[in-house]
Amino acid sequence: MSQQSIPSMADMMAQGKQPEVLFWVGCAGSFDDRAKKITKAFARILLQAGVNVAILGKEESCTGDPAKRAGNEFLFQMQAMTNIEVLNGYEIKKIVTTCPHCFNTLKNEYPALGGNYEVMHHTQYLKELLESGKLKIEGGKLKGKRITFHDPCYLGRANGEYEAPRKLIETIEAEFVEMRRCKSKGLCCGAGGAQMFKEPEKGNKDINIERTEEALETQPEIIAAACPFCNTMMSDGVKNKEKEGSIKVLDLAELVEMAGDLSS
Repeated sequence: MSQQSIPSMADMMAQGKQPEVLFWVGCAGSFDDRAKKITKAFARILLQAGVNVAILGKEESCTGDPAKRAGNEFLFQMQAMTNIEVLNGYEIKKIVTTCPHCFNTLKNEYPALGGNYEVMHHTQYLKELLESGKLKIEGGKLKGKRITFHDPCYLGRANGEYEAPRKLIETIEAEFVEMRRCKSKGLCCGAGGAQMFKEPEKGNKDINIERTEEALETQPEIIAAACPFCNTMMSDGVKNKEKEGSIKVLDLAELVEMAGDLSS
């Protein structure tokens, strides 16, 4: 990361300040080596755009999404209540996150437990920054690159957001090619069904291989993702097809940073 860094809420509060937005990093963005690169890319963009942002740091814990999806409602509520107590204590109003699973849980599951916030996925927030002029892409280093996009289930079907990621690809002036199954008919990469955390059940083909084959049909140079779980599953699929030398799997935050050369 650049010399600048995003302050913690504790440090910001100690100075009597309040952030415009809280960046919810998430477990993948904090601990997974590949997802950390996405976190850093998005953080650099926020700083470049002059966004008044903070993170919870060590006070952030898992949203409880994996526990809830696995059927452990009690554990989910324990994790959620701990986070809500911290968020409400800091009087957080707006949250942005690079993980659709965190996005969906914070946005749709937390209100019933007393956690009411404006929650945005990072593709929505990046689109907002570009449209407001706070963020400018100059150089268009990915202009004409052939890119396909894999819709994350919890961003797309679960929350109806299909436009923001495509708008970002349009902004970087790439050659965008849709997969056969996309938007509301997009195929899950398998991670949301916990295939990322365990060996798959016996069958004819792993679901992420099926999805990767659909992506490869578009003959892309880049497969764009907007979820750390999807990124892992699609990257594994590309490796399985021995195409990692010619096809990159990149998050939209990384693409926006690369296109505008915002990393300096």
